[in-house]
Amino acid sequence: MSEGIVVIPTYNEIENIETIIRAVFSLETPFDILVVDDNSPDGTAQKVKKLMQEFPQRLFLEVRAGKAGLGTAYVHGFKWAITRKYEYIFEMDADFSHNPADLERLQEACKKGADMAIGSRYSKGVNVVNWPLSRVLLSYYASVYVKMITGMKIHDATAGFICYKRKVLESINLDNIKFVGYAFQIEMKYRTWSNGFNITEVPIIFTDRTKGESKMSNAIIKEAILGVVSLRIKKMLNRL
Repeated sequence: MSEGIVVIPTYNEIENIETIIRAVFSLETPFDILVVDDNSPDGTAQKVKKLMQEFPQRLFLEVRAGKAGLGTAYVHGFKWAITRKYEYIFEMDADFSHNPADLERLQEACKKGADMAIGSRYSKGVNVVNWPLSRVLLSYYASVYVKMITGMKIHDATAGFICYKRKVLESINLDNIKFVGYAFQIEMKYRTWSNGFNITEVPIIFTDRTKGESKMSNAIIKEAILGVVSLRIKKMLNRL
């Protein structure tokens, strides 16, 4: 068993899943992978099962009953990884918007003292490729908004490329996490920050997917806007 595991949630990622798995396993640093698939109708889980024969004890699969959201998929994966005592637990997308090579940089940041290392698009300018300007502005100013409401000094509050030390996830009541999109990413950072852990941002270049379809929706954006206010109120009332 490696000391780090990469949790990759999937729904209809048949075009990307084999390539991303092989890219992670080709790194010099050994990482295990857990794919949490929401019963993709395109055969994503079946492809992973075939690859598990090639990568025994390194590649794992959890198939859920249906599409239940990104946040709940990560919570499922976190619980799985915690029980197996992985020291470093990662979030990463399946679509290559996150460069697998940056996993090593995130883990190194945690080994040097960070409790949470964020693959940040905005810590040094704006490092986003192939997004329309409207999407870049939405994402960038979402993080500005989160800073204003929460007080966190994080440049990329909605980032989904993260390395956690296990103790961070063990400190959070994961059963209380209900958000599914941007709001999930914000809440995990806010709870980590509220618990006094050391957070660092590692600059990355984010490249929009070239295969498959984005899962972004207006509902996810609305959840994030309202969710930040909800988190701040809970913090003020000591209910976080």
